[in-house]
Amino acid sequence: MRAVPLPRAALYETWSRWRVPRAGGPDDVVHATTWAVPGSRRPLVVTVHDLAFLHDPEHFTPRGVTFFRRGLAIARDEATAVVVPSSVTGADVVEAGFDPERVHVVPHGVRPATTVPQDLVAFRERFGLSRPYVLWAGTREPRKNLPTLVSAFEQLLAGGADLDLVLVGPDGWGSERSRLTGSTAGRVRLLGRVSDHDLQTAYAGALVFCYPSLREGYGMPVTEAMAHGTPVVTSRDTATEEAAGGAAVLVDPRDVTDVARGLAAAVEPARQPALRAASAHRAAQLSWSNSAQATIDVLRWATERGPRRG
Repeated sequence: MRAVPLPRAALYETWSRWRVPRAGGPDDVVHATTWAVPGSRRPLVVTVHDLAFLHDPEHFTPRGVTFFRRGLAIARDEATAVVVPSSVTGADVVEAGFDPERVHVVPHGVRPATTVPQDLVAFRERFGLSRPYVLWAGTREPRKNLPTLVSAFEQLLAGGADLDLVLVGPDGWGSERSRLTGSTAGRVRLLGRVSDHDLQTAYAGALVFCYPSLREGYGMPVTEAMAHGTPVVTSRDTATEEAAGGAAVLVDPRDVTDVARGLAAAVEPARQPALRAASAHRAAQLSWSNSAQATIDVLRWATERGPRRG
């Protein structure tokens, strides 16, 4: 490990504005895993998780959008290779001006977490969950589309379902909290930020995991739920559909009625065994070892080609 004696904010700013201090030294390749892209005379690889700041800049601070755009321009000009987690993000990157041959799709893996029945009993008691539940997890922000999920859940309850909707994750931005109440009072449970163990227990105990996000770079909550064999409902024609690999119930995330239809299908007892088997099978295909090896292959590819020049 080699450390630069600068505070992180100052280091990121000097990298972004002046491209110093340069990284690499005697190394073969430099890999920037965020938009904090160091200057380098060595081949540069940049991981691009998503381009949400281009599609929905109002979801970010003006300062953040400026920093992200600058990082994007640096990567476009200097990166020999770009790593993306999905072909959806890859298409976004190409549309943003990157040569297709520089873009390499490396899906994320998933790490199965073991839970036991006693964990679920303790989790339910701690949070007062007495009914089967539909789960959502993430940071509450506009692109996560939670008001649509809540409205769809209301339709599910109106159809006779006796369930709770459990939302796990921290407050983000926007007016999401104030928009999550209504006729479902008492049935929508906002648990806030929980420990990783509680999150894994929540996945394992859910009847269905629903993730109707409008835009994602990949959608790790989908595959994390699948690692527990939990049926998933998620957005059609997005990166989360790609992450689900054909194992999820797909819905139009902008159509409340269609999301309600997907939920009704996923909670149907006759469909649960097949959906659980499909989730487990999909998760078994995703390995962090494979992701690491694919990333190493990209680093070697970039090393062979050398620094980008123009």
